[in-house]
This record gives sequence, C-alpha cells and structure tokens, in this order.
Amino acid sequence: MPTLARPNCDLYYEETGSGPAIIFAHGAGGNHLSWWQQVPLFAKSYRCVAFDHRGWGRSANAAAGISGSDFIDDLIALMDELKIDRAALVAQSMGGRACLGAALRAPERVAALLMADTTGGLMTEAMRGPYEESRARLREAGLAALAYDRELAERDPALAFLYEEIWALNPPRDPALLEGLAQHPPDPAAAAQLTVPLLWVVGGNDPITPPALIRAAHAHVPGSEYFEIPATGHSVYFERAREFNAQLSRFLVDAGWGAGISV
Repeated sequence: MPTLARPNCDLYYEETGSGPAIIFAHGAGGNHLSWWQQVPLFAKSYRCVAFDHRGWGRSANAAAGISGSDFIDDLIALMDELKIDRAALVAQSMGGRACLGAALRAPERVAALLMADTTGGLMTEAMRGPYEESRARLREAGLAALAYDRELAERDPALAFLYEEIWALNPPRDPALLEGLAQHPPDPAAAAQLTVPLLWVVGGNDPITPPALIRAAHAHVPGSEYFEIPATGHSVYFERAREFNAQLSRFLVDAGWGAGISV
C-alpha cells in the first residue's frame, strides 16, 4: 500500500492515469473509495490522486486530535512527495478545508479548485445565518442522516447502500476528533483576493451546506463560479456523478487544465 509518512500519521493514497494532475479530497462520510465514479473516467486524460485524510480509511492517525492545518500540511506534503508542481484540487465537504487552505497558502500550485458542498471553513457575516441554520439541522439529525439526499435510497437503493458501505470502512472515531478541524479557519480577506479558478458546486437539497450558504461563499470570492444540481443532497459527486463529472470536465478545460473528458 502506498503511504506517505507524516507526523502521527501514515497517509494512504492511490494514483491512476497520467497527464495533468487532479487530487480528490473526500468528506467526513467517505474515503479514497468515494471517488469511484470520477477516477476511472478522468484517469483517461489525467493523473488522478485519491487519498485518505488522516484518521479516515487506511490513513492511521496516532494523534489524539486533528486540526485543519494538519489537513493542509498533508495535502501539500503529498504533492511534494509525488513531485506534483501544480494540480487541480477537487474537494467534497470536509475535504474543502485541505483544498481551500492549500489554495490560499500556495496558490501557484493550484491550477483549479472545485469545492463541492463545502465552504472549506470560510465564514463571513453573509454566511453566518445559513450556517447556523444548517448546524441546527445537523445537531438534530446527525451527519449520518444528512450525508446524502434521502430520496437516493428510493431512486437508486444500490448506490445508497454503497455509500453506507464505504463510510463503514472508516475506523471508529471519537466525535471530538473533528473539533480541531474548525481551528485556524481561512482568512475571509485572503479568500476574497483568491485568483485561482474556483467553482462552487452544491446540491439543491443539501441540508448541511445549503445553496444559500454556498451562494454567499461564491459572492465573497469575485470571479468564482457557482453551479447547483437540483434534487440532490450533500454528496453531489456521488448522487449525481454524471452531472458532477460534466461540470468538472468543463471547468478544467475553461481553466486551461487539460483537454477534459467525454461524459
């Protein structure tokens, strides 16, 4: 198994394909396997890297907690290890903390940034109202109940089952482990100056990062793009892979990062 030795962690990753690099960063409900509908397709034209965040999947974490800066450090160290000078970063939910953080710290290394159902920890006054409403729903229902749109179980029960199975492969964690991820949030002023091509994607029914929250994040970063996928929950890349992949391919081409793929 390919791993990268990091402080208190052996970071697991997989590489597929060749060409301009794309790095996929999963959310709290997934791991590197979550990208099974993206990697085989994009690997036809791109060098795809999927990894497990520390404490998820096969990335054993020996520390008592995890901070958002750990995620950023891990991502940049992985790029260094794989000799990737520049990459497109694709983040879902929790993975946005690593990817937005990396884009702010080392923008010259990020060719394009797609933020799916995530603010990356960014918070502005315009975002605070929708954020507090979403936190209330999360406290009441729990992450497991909101990770994807409940209609998915009726529309495609096999896909919903697979989501749960991938999630179950993660090691058990103390919920307090996630508290450190909120430390050192992105600087709103720096985010507003970000010049990396940026696309925000959100599910129209996402209760965790609702469209109103993502629209506010989009408005805060001039020049960024916004795309909403209707009748979809918090995991657009998983629930509506065809639409998501089409947007990702189009965005990469517009950003001058490869020739895209046929969806």
